Amino acid sequence: MTRPLSMRLAVIVIAALALTACGGPAPSSPHFIAEGNPPLLSDWGMMASNGRALTLGAGVEPYDLVTPLFSDYAHKQRTIWMPEGVSAEYREDDVLDFPVGTVITKTFYYPRGNGEDEVLRTLDHAPGWRADGLDLAGIRLVETRILVRRDAGWSALPYVWNAEQTEARLARAGDIQRLTLVSPGGAREGFAYAVPTSNQCAGCHAINNTTREIEPIGPAPRHLNRDFAYPDGAENQLAHLTAAGYLADWPGAGNTPRAADYLDLAATLDDRARSYLDINCAHCHNAAGPADTSGLHLRHDTPDGPNLGFCKPPIAAGGGTGDRPFAITPGQPDQSILLYRMEINDPGSLMPELGRAVRHDEGLALLTEWIGAMQARCTE
Repeated sequence: MTRPLSMRLAVIVIAALALTACGGPAPSSPHFIAEGNPPLLSDWGMMASNGRALTLGAGVEPYDLVTPLFSDYAHKQRTIWMPEGVSAEYREDDVLDFPVGTVITKTFYYPRGNGEDEVLRTLDHAPGWRADGLDLAGIRLVETRILVRRDAGWSALPYVWNAEQTEARLARAGDIQRLTLVSPGGAREGFAYAVPTSNQCAGCHAINNTTREIEPIGPAPRHLNRDFAYPDGAENQLAHLTAAGYLADWPGAGNTPRAADYLDLAATLDDRARSYLDINCAHCHNAAGPADTSGLHLRHDTPDGPNLGFCKPPIAAGGGTGDRPFAITPGQPDQSILLYRMEINDPGSLMPELGRAVRHDEGLALLTEWIGAMQARCTE
């Protein structure tokens, strides 16, 4: 059952006041900035931090994805905010059609290790995750990315957090942070966490290679059709956005596609693998995307066959084939280029090209199992 907007706003205020009472900053006031590049994240009012807690502004709605995009084991807090009187339009097989004034944020963070630059490799939400913000005890904030829908289209702006975790500054030229990833077993892996430049943000989000217009990647109905633990209880995210006035024409959870959680062993192996490829690869690897010349299309609805990589020889892989014959060699993971590109960390050949400096072992294991279970065989 949806709640009146006044009740939802009351819940937000109560949650914000509770976090403030526990040492959080005063709630911020979000607003749309129609032009320019604000130098501080706080200029937007989407969130506020005093170094002990990060709180979301009034009406800023957190959300999560069924299967998230992998980014060097970073955790992410995602939010959506819209000005009063506008809402997104439902599109079944595409990202929601967001109105001018929409601001989407994605904050990247890690649980801290013992050393100054140590961060912990974990799969679940890091300590401190909560629907109304983050308790920053034991958390290292890295960056927050803003996507804002303006009259001329979407703009992408990356902000890097200061050491005190009280403010993030615009970093249009990007940033490199040297970190050490510590696994639960104690293994250590040094890596360079790359905050993308504004141009790299735009390049990744320009999912149509002809128009080069950028747009969000994650908030499509199939990726949002799941429950979220809001301050007043768990609720389907699309139902929650509808009750907030942020979404129009939603047909209901039962009439909305849902991607599989790649870690959900109750889902089929094929659904889990296809969902992983869809969120991690398909924004480039689609018929109109930046990787259109590869002929490899990894959207969730691509039919089995050469476009999905089955027995498909390389077209634009350069030296990144690992001497393997096909993108996907059914039944032979060790002969599949797709897995080779996921295994290596060579910046000139790894995939995805942006946002990954370390190997995603869980994703690699899933796709290895998926390809290994395939019964078809290729002929040279």
